[in-house]
Amino acid sequence: MQPPPRRRYGRPRYNDNQHNADGSAKWTFAAGIGMTAPVGNTFHYLNTSYGFQVGGGRNFNKKVAVLAQFDYDRFGFNGRTLFNQQALYNYSCSPAAQTSGACTLITNLDGNSHIWSFTLDPMYTVFDASPVGGYVIGGVGYYHKVANFTLPQNVCADYYCDFQVTENANVDHYTSNAPGFSGGIGITYKASRFSSEHLFVEARYVVILNSQRNGLTASNINTTAGQAYYNSGATDYYPANSNRTTYTAYKAGVRF
Repeated sequence: MQPPPRRRYGRPRYNDNQHNADGSAKWTFAAGIGMTAPVGNTFHYLNTSYGFQVGGGRNFNKKVAVLAQFDYDRFGFNGRTLFNQQALYNYSCSPAAQTSGACTLITNLDGNSHIWSFTLDPMYTVFDASPVGGYVIGGVGYYHKVANFTLPQNVCADYYCDFQVTENANVDHYTSNAPGFSGGIGITYKASRFSSEHLFVEARYVVILNSQRNGLTASNINTTAGQAYYNSGATDYYPANSNRTTYTAYKAGVRF
């Protein structure tokens, strides 16, 4: 007599609301923090600073996921940008006007730039050899870019203004909205193969398709076009905020 045929077992299948058929969780969430570094033409205006991100989305299986993500990336202005900007603000304050008291030269100009974005980010896990994995990720969405120029000012520290403190106050402000996209790679680490939490380190290249605007700059203020713009009373003294923007973002955090 022959023994009964061996029963064949496939991979276990899950049918609940929280897992896909391959056992992966249907939903994923992530949060990270790190640094940002301008590249390309953006490098001529901005300095490296910090950023953070939060997001969540759908795992379709162990390989493919799509996240909806919010990012905040901050930058500082480099010395040349602040020097040129301060010269523009002081352009109309001639020595004669200073002597008469009609105006005062500004000094100690400072500022910052930041970008916040909402993007849809597809992600593909290339390998997951526990505890280490790797993935590629992209993103496309809406980017809002802001430039703030500040000067130190004395403000009241209490209700009756018995004490004053010095803080930076905005004196000029610019915004630009544009679509953009990103792409990058990441590495994950899972402390246990039974754990759903992954630590990740990620690097991305970001491109924002801003539309360049006309404005007043240190290089065109003394040209015919610059003088015409100045005499028209137009107020864009930092058109570089609307230049095409490129930077890299490096974030580390947790995904579960």
